[in-house]
Amino acid sequence: MKDLTAIKGVGEFFAKKLSQAGYQSITNLTDVNAKRLQADTGIPLPIAARIIKEVQSLIAETDSEKYVVGVDMGGTKILAATIAEDGTIVSRAKTATKAHKDPTKVIDRIADCINTAIEQAGLKKSSIQAVGIGAPGPLDPQDGVIIFAPNLNWYNVPLKKELENRLDIPTFLDNDVNVGTVGEFTHGAGQGVNSLVGIFVGTGIGGGIILNGELFHGTNKTAGEIGHIIVKAGGPKCNCGNSGCLEAMSSRIAITKRIRRAILKRGKKSHILELNDGNLDSIRSGTLAKAVAAGDKVTIKVMRRTAKYLGIGVASVVNFLNPEMIILGGGVVEALDDKFIERIRRFAVAYALPNTMDGVEIATAKLGDDAGVIGASVLARQHLVTTS
Repeated sequence: MKDLTAIKGVGEFFAKKLSQAGYQSITNLTDVNAKRLQADTGIPLPIAARIIKEVQSLIAETDSEKYVVGVDMGGTKILAATIAEDGTIVSRAKTATKAHKDPTKVIDRIADCINTAIEQAGLKKSSIQAVGIGAPGPLDPQDGVIIFAPNLNWYNVPLKKELENRLDIPTFLDNDVNVGTVGEFTHGAGQGVNSLVGIFVGTGIGGGIILNGELFHGTNKTAGEIGHIIVKAGGPKCNCGNSGCLEAMSSRIAITKRIRRAILKRGKKSHILELNDGNLDSIRSGTLAKAVAAGDKVTIKVMRRTAKYLGIGVASVVNFLNPEMIILGGGVVEALDDKFIERIRRFAVAYALPNTMDGVEIATAKLGDDAGVIGASVLARQHLVTTS
């Protein structure tokens, strides 16, 4: 909702008086009459009456609009955004996940974050049609159950049901990378195409698939696990139990392990130590970008290898699905420059079958952190249509 100055007849002067009296948003004025407003603010009664009338008009206009809340739930942070029908983000809220806590406590934090986003938008809960959530781990989108989320240590958590009990708002759930892919498809780099694959490189590597304009889940709802295609037989062990997965070769965890090994076991000199405050257990994506820009040989060598295997992964996807577009996103991709993307592209062309890359665009994600909340809101609206 618009701020106080959107009320007809309220300029900065009266908006300041309202704020000083504790009326921080239009929502705060919904249950106040003109005499009370005059007493609280010192605003003359005729003007106070006009303000109340305009607020009632704005509230009625807002109630006719269709808002949803999109949520991006990660292992370290929860992002929530109130989103209008045209995809405009009206408000944002953020809180720490505190994944070490009991699932009930984390779900309470998600609900609180959603409520904060609604309040910051100046809306009542009744104005929210639905909540969409992108969550980690294998999950059942139909029943809204997180089957297993290793970063949260969750098993069979009925997130949809628990949030609906807390919020009394229809809630819909899908994989976090799926919703990020949908966000890019509808409002980001993928607008205008009919088929694409999103590959998001961060702590791990995840993927989402759009076929014929629709999100593809697969028979067991696990389609898109691109991080677990094998790109090097007999390669490093992956957390999934296999060896040589794309995630074990090119994720930020894999990059960190390789740099650490080069410095600690092979005695290589690197700027990473000073750039990352001496920490070799978790190297941030932004630190990798700074090291590459500084000409750090260890990091450059590791990132070239990372790009090579990402290119092989892209080639495998293109050979198999031949989508119109591959979207590369996630913290690692976003932090690095076009040379990194170009190297991925070169290896994709080299390892793809002849001519299969013709007409296939490799693009970088445009929405950043907003991809998840926007995609979650889109899926929520789609569910509302199919369930109504």
